[in-house]
Amino acid sequence: MGEAAERRVLDAVPDGLLIGGQWRPATGRREFGVEDPATRTQLRTVADASAEDSRAALDAAVEAQPAWAATAPRERAEILRRAFEAMTKRADDLALLMTLEHGKPVAESKAEVAYGAEFFRWFSEETARIAGSFSTAPAGNLRLLTLKQPVGPCLLITPWNFPLAMGTRKIGPAIAAGCTMVMKPAKQTPLSMLMLAQILREAGLPDGVLNVVTAEDPSVVSEPLLADDRLRKLSFTGSTGVGKKLIEMSAGQVLRTSMELGGNAPFLVFADADLDRAVEGAMIAKMRNMGQACTSANRFLVHSNVAGEFTERLVEKMAALVPGRGTEEGVTLGPLIDQAAIDKVDGLVSDAVSRGAKLLLGGKAGDGPGYFYEPTVLTDIPDGVRLTCEEIFGPVAAIRTFDDDETAIAEANATEYGLVAYAFTADFDRALRVAERLESGMVGLNVGLVSNPAAPFGGVKQSGLGREGGAVGIEEYVETKYVALPT
Repeated sequence: MGEAAERRVLDAVPDGLLIGGQWRPATGRREFGVEDPATRTQLRTVADASAEDSRAALDAAVEAQPAWAATAPRERAEILRRAFEAMTKRADDLALLMTLEHGKPVAESKAEVAYGAEFFRWFSEETARIAGSFSTAPAGNLRLLTLKQPVGPCLLITPWNFPLAMGTRKIGPAIAAGCTMVMKPAKQTPLSMLMLAQILREAGLPDGVLNVVTAEDPSVVSEPLLADDRLRKLSFTGSTGVGKKLIEMSAGQVLRTSMELGGNAPFLVFADADLDRAVEGAMIAKMRNMGQACTSANRFLVHSNVAGEFTERLVEKMAALVPGRGTEEGVTLGPLIDQAAIDKVDGLVSDAVSRGAKLLLGGKAGDGPGYFYEPTVLTDIPDGVRLTCEEIFGPVAAIRTFDDDETAIAEANATEYGLVAYAFTADFDRALRVAERLESGMVGLNVGLVSNPAAPFGGVKQSGLGREGGAVGIEEYVETKYVALPT
């Protein structure tokens, strides 16, 4: 991929904020830069929304809500289907754009485009299946009718690590349910969302249904909207710390909230595990997106009988990764998102080593101008180190051992998080027993990737509220109304 292709896709990204179907500049024509994390150079600028702009976006969503809610389900479904087809057709350009602003290798970006597009296809098929119920009260004196109606205008806030798929996972069910939206993408990776919004416009989405406001300071956009009684729902994907603050702010208007927050995923390898499969799963669960995923394996818990061989194989695989700019052929490891990410990962590794952890691979920032960090493997992890408690969000595998199932399960659950857990074993009974006892919203049994548009994604404890995707995903965007009728 050359500079001409890069410039072409960057120039194709719409300028401005999308409000009421029109691309317009921010108040005062304020802008901020979007950086290529592999080179630390500016790719282009985008509009920097003000509070006034965010309120205008909500005005547009509120105005569009009645007509959109009344739109036939089949019409909403066809818009989503056309958007799915357009994303599939333009997958190469979308992947290149994502790689430029995020840094992940193009192959990973293409996989995200395909995954993200599937949410549009899935929810296009779910649109016509929003169903209520009709029954007779047990006493026979009433007929009980339930209706499913759109929640109303929503604020959707997406993270930087999966800039396209996290958007389609929220936009898809909102469109299907008949809700209008104000979308606020992450400041580090707004370009993919701007391009997606244009695709939806071309697919026939009416003006005002989706409004997109980009902002360098997210609070400038979110705070006025969360205080506005016309907003009816907040869907947020991001850190637990920010999520807690948003929940507090949402309480004032008693908003419906969907929260997909942080994780501290345990990766359990039992003595009878197929090590080929376990190592393959570990590389997917740990290194997807350079470890910058809420589903990333954060703690490796390996039975002492196989720990040596598992560790040796994992080190070999990690050492073989090829760092570089994601647009370059053969690159399998991109940069982290920014300097703050480098500092956090390096601090966690340094803390572990200073407390006695053994460094087998990596352990420092990479060479070159970008935000690179070496693939890192640590063993002999002592109790109380930060990287077993905090979300690493980087290419660092921390390995501890166990000798019995009870110890492994107890350590896996010893966290305030509960998004996903992974377990590798050849024993079917153990697999089910462990899956039932792991305190997480999702479990990968002998697989390192659990995300699927047809499955409910979400966590327990401080990893979130609600579910995205699957048959239940649309429920986050509808209210159930009960109507009592005489017999």
